[in-house]
Amino acid sequence: MIIKPYSGDPENLSTIFLVQKTEDLQDLPINEAEKNFVTEQHAQNEKDTFLFNRLSHYEIIQLLPEKTDHEGLEHLRKRGERIKSHLTRNQQDKCLIRDFTGNSEALSALAEGMALGAYGFSKHKKPAKNPGKLEEIYIDGDTLKVSDINQLNNMVKACYLTRDLVNEPSNQMDAVTFAHLIAEAGKEAGIKATILNKEEIKKHNMTGLLTVNMGSVNEPTFTILEWKPENAVNDQPVVLVGKGLVYDTGGINLKPESALDGMKSDMAGGAAVFGAIYALAQNKAPIHVVGLIPATDNRPGGNAMVPGDIIKMGNGKTVEIINTDAEGRLILADALLYAQQLKPLLVIDIATLTGSATMAIGRFGIIAMHMNAEKHMSHLETSGNSVYERIARLPFWKEYDKEIESDVADIRNLSKNHGAGAITAGKFLSHFIDYPWIHLDIATMAYLDSADSYRGKGGTGAGVRLLYDFLWNLQHRGNQS
Repeated sequence: MIIKPYSGDPENLSTIFLVQKTEDLQDLPINEAEKNFVTEQHAQNEKDTFLFNRLSHYEIIQLLPEKTDHEGLEHLRKRGERIKSHLTRNQQDKCLIRDFTGNSEALSALAEGMALGAYGFSKHKKPAKNPGKLEEIYIDGDTLKVSDINQLNNMVKACYLTRDLVNEPSNQMDAVTFAHLIAEAGKEAGIKATILNKEEIKKHNMTGLLTVNMGSVNEPTFTILEWKPENAVNDQPVVLVGKGLVYDTGGINLKPESALDGMKSDMAGGAAVFGAIYALAQNKAPIHVVGLIPATDNRPGGNAMVPGDIIKMGNGKTVEIINTDAEGRLILADALLYAQQLKPLLVIDIATLTGSATMAIGRFGIIAMHMNAEKHMSHLETSGNSVYERIARLPFWKEYDKEIESDVADIRNLSKNHGAGAITAGKFLSHFIDYPWIHLDIATMAYLDSADSYRGKGGTGAGVRLLYDFLWNLQHRGNQS
C-alpha cells in the first residue's frame, strides 16, 4: 500500500470527494439529481457517505462530520476503511481522493483509515486469483504537502511491519528470529541494533528473562534499538521497553485451551516498540530514543520455573513465583533495570501484560499507570485521543503495594487477592525503576479475534501510532515536559 500525490487525469479512476457540507456539492462533477439525492439523504438520515457506480469506476462523496475533533477524525478513519472495503470487493486496486475542505487532519484521517484497513496477512496462503487489494491511494490538491504524505506512508508501513510480526506464528519466529527480523528491518531506517545472546544476558544478570526461558528449547534475546540523530532535541534518551514473549503457554500454570488462541501475539509490545522507532527514524524525527526488547517463549518443558520458586533480580530484590503465567513482568523488570544505566528522560514500557486490563475496559483503549511523569502522561493522553488509542488511567494507590508483599521474598509476581491484576502488575514493575516512568498495558487491543474497522483482525499494531505521535511532538515540547 502506498499513498501518492496525484497530477494525472482522473478519468475512469475511482474517486472519493471529501466535502465540507452539502452546499459545496456544486463544485463536484455530478448531476443535479445526484446532488439533490445527497442533500435530501443527509438531511433526513444523517447519511454522510454516497457511492455512485460509473460502471468503469466509482465516484464516492464523503461529507465531513459536524466536528473534526478526535471523535470526528476517528469517524473518518472508519469511513475510509468502509470505502476501501467497497472498492476492493469491486476489484478496484487504486483510487483518488479529491479534497474540497482544506482540512488536512480530515484528509489525512480518511487516507489513513483506507491504508491501514488495506492490510492483510497472507504470507502463508496460496496467492488468490483475484486478491481484490487496494494498492495505491492518490491524493489530489495541496491540502497535504508531499512531506505530510511521506510521513503518513512511513507510519502506515511501520504499522504493517508491526502487524506482520504480531501475526507470525511461533514456529516461524522464535526469539532469535524475532530479534534478527527487527534488526534487519531497522537497517533501512538507520536504526542501530544490538542483540544480546544468552551468554551476554547472563553477564547482565537478567534473572527474570533467564528464568522464564528455562522451560524453552530456544535461546532468549535482548535487543537494543537506538535512533540518535545529530539534531536530537532531548539531551537524555526516551527509552521504550517492549515485552517480547513470542509465545506464552502460561508455563507450568498452563493456560486453558481457549486462552492459548492468539498467544503468538504476546510479543506485541516489543513489536510496537520497533514500529514506533522505525516510523520515527524513517521520518527523521529529531528525537533520541532507545528501545529495549527482552524476548523468549514461556513453556512448561525442561527445567521450567514452578510456583514457589524464589529468584533474585539484578537489583538484589527477591521474587516469589506464585504463577508462571505472570512471566511478562519478570522479563520487563530486567529491561527496566537495564534502562537505569541510560539515564533516561522518560521510560515507557508497553506490553500485553494482563487479562485484567481487558476485563476492566474491553478493547476500547489502553490501560496506563505512571510514577513521577504527570506532564508526560498528560501529553500521552493527548496523543491517545489524537490517534484514537485512548489512555485509561488506573489508580496507583500505595495500598496496592501490600497486594504483592511476599512472606518468603521481597515481592511476589501475582497479587494475594487476585484483584486489580493490571494495577498490581504495574506495582511489581515499579520496584525496578528510578526515573520518570509510564506503564502501558495493551492486552486490551493488541490482537483481536474479530475485525474492528481499520484495525482489522489479528495483530492491530496497537501502540505504534500512540508512541509515534507522542514522541514526534516531543520536538515541540523539549526536555522539560
